[in-house]
Amino acid sequence: MQSAAFNLLLLLISFTAIAIPSITSATTIGVTYSNPASTYSSIPILPEKIASKVVAMNFQAVRLLDSNPEMIRAFADTNVAILLSIPNPMIPVLASNLSLASLWVYHNVFVFYPRTKISVISVGDDVISSYSSPDDPPLFLLRAMQNVQKSLENLGIFKISVSTTFSFSSIIPNAFPPSSAKFEQGNGEAIIRPILRFLERTNSSFIIKIDPYEMYRSRSSTTIGFAIFESSSFNFREDLTTGVKYHNLFDMMVDAVISSMAVMGHENLPVIVAETGWPSTGGIGATPYYSWRFLRSLIGHLRRGSGTPLRKGGPLEVYIFEL
Repeated sequence: MQSAAFNLLLLLISFTAIAIPSITSATTIGVTYSNPASTYSSIPILPEKIASKVVAMNFQAVRLLDSNPEMIRAFADTNVAILLSIPNPMIPVLASNLSLASLWVYHNVFVFYPRTKISVISVGDDVISSYSSPDDPPLFLLRAMQNVQKSLENLGIFKISVSTTFSFSSIIPNAFPPSSAKFEQGNGEAIIRPILRFLERTNSSFIIKIDPYEMYRSRSSTTIGFAIFESSSFNFREDLTTGVKYHNLFDMMVDAVISSMAVMGHENLPVIVAETGWPSTGGIGATPYYSWRFLRSLIGHLRRGSGTPLRKGGPLEVYIFEL
């Protein structure tokens, strides 16, 4: 008998399959995947079945939260781009030793590439939130990124970019107005500014997790219509500094990221949204209908290619959380 978690996975696949277009857009549309067996007591799903389902659903990319070699191998010859994440506990180790970073790259990248289309490596996921004390910033994060980059180059791999994933709520205290947004001062200067320089130098992207539901839930001034792309004459916020009207929360948050980078002189860096979505349970407005409505509207918005007021092409990639 199938478990409730497995049935939920199938339900989410069904919802999303309706929405994902076969036509490509300027923004690559992907999905985040983590092994449910590591979280739930559910029936393990073979990596090959996951890969075939992703291909059938016309996703262009997958973000793998854990570097499972079997899952990486399953996407060989599929033309699905992989955003590969290195787990947070490994980051200090990779920062301390180039040889260990090279070993990780060899076993998780070199043996699969280019048959598996690995395009980006994220060194950690929201590492800053694990070191919230201003007296203890994770300065090792940049060293780990540099060691992974050097390891790729030593193995003759030059087309995979290296970055790290930030969480919007951890680094940008105020999203509105977007034109006035800036990174949180302490970590912004100690951590983010040097990383932005690294990304600029290596032609990499700034990776951010954007959670419109969390902002809707925590700010009474944000209406659910504005958060889920609902079109009406009342669902907009105007940035009085620029005169720009925002008609959805997603664009507003993306532009807050771009403005924050501009303050540090890196406004032209590509942006990858590593996670976005809407929960179907667990709080006010968290229902299957609103979750479906958000995903359908988000994908339609990305397909139109209108971008955001501050970024004509919009984010380079957007990953739906989660399959």
